[in-house]
Amino acid sequence: MPRPPVPSHAEARRAFFAELNPRRVGVALALGAVAAGFLNSIFITPFPVLLGRTLFVAILALIAFLAAGQWPRRLPRWIERWLLQVMVVVLAVPVGTAIVYLAAVGGDVDRLLQSEGRILGFQWIVGSGLLLGPLIALGALYRQRDAEARSQALRFELERSELERRALDVRLRLLQAQIEPHFLFNTLANVRALVETGSPQAAPVLHSLIAYLRAAMPRLHDELATLGDELGLVRAYLDLMHLRMPDRLQFSIEVPAPLHSLRFPPMALLTLVENAVRHGIDPSEEGGRIVISGEHQGARVVLGVTDTGVGLAQSMGTGTGLRNLRERLQVFYGPSASLDLAENQPHGLRAQIQFSP
Repeated sequence: MPRPPVPSHAEARRAFFAELNPRRVGVALALGAVAAGFLNSIFITPFPVLLGRTLFVAILALIAFLAAGQWPRRLPRWIERWLLQVMVVVLAVPVGTAIVYLAAVGGDVDRLLQSEGRILGFQWIVGSGLLLGPLIALGALYRQRDAEARSQALRFELERSELERRALDVRLRLLQAQIEPHFLFNTLANVRALVETGSPQAAPVLHSLIAYLRAAMPRLHDELATLGDELGLVRAYLDLMHLRMPDRLQFSIEVPAPLHSLRFPPMALLTLVENAVRHGIDPSEEGGRIVISGEHQGARVVLGVTDTGVGLAQSMGTGTGLRNLRERLQVFYGPSASLDLAENQPHGLRAQIQFSP
């Protein structure tokens, strides 16, 4: 397993002082006080002096532990950093105890060695420190590793969620890219039919189509598109189709204003309206009417595109546009989103979208 990169001296210093926080200092002082309380019955030294010695040793052990954890040099392969941290605690306890006892005798080593009481006290403090220090260091390392593992797991989960979101965005764009040319070519085919039949409506329809495309194209890839934007495109498209067959197509849009601000995938409703014109109104000699409706039903939103055209064909619902639309709705709103087709009595078709915003 590769080792983590070696921090620079500046990074190591910043990390050291960040870890030398009041909580850890407080824990070290509390442990020093507990050790002093335990040893007080053995020592003839006044308790405040004993307390000062154990607190000094505890703080020195803490500093050594944290410094070893941030040592900026790369360690040999045969030693792990956690082992180094435990080893320096083991060394810091007798070194710290020696410092406080030398300070008590003014630095006179011979005087220290000739005092049986001081030697005994030195041994008791060192023994207590060597018993507690490594155990506490190992516990702190375990908690640190556990916290790092949880933090890493959280980072992995966030990265996975971000990758899933990007994958859904890509899938949505691919599905949308399949629908856009489908819609555009169908509309251009309608214009070509007018031109080939010499219809006087050909020129106005072509001008309306150009104006519509200029308004619609910037919105097709808008990730913040709303249902209101989509209804604007639907109205422009139906105005265009009404120019082509003014006596055979009527329409109305009955979607309450509070729904207009909902996020909505571009061209989702437009696909249903285009199908209503192409498969419902166009084949009918009498033409028909298209109604776009919307309402809240509890926590869900229901949008409908109803026409009074020729009705439900055998192959209806299996085309590229509707198949991709179902996928886009589920990518955009989740698996609970649905698209259903049903006959509209006495004739025609009703397409219904349901989703939870």
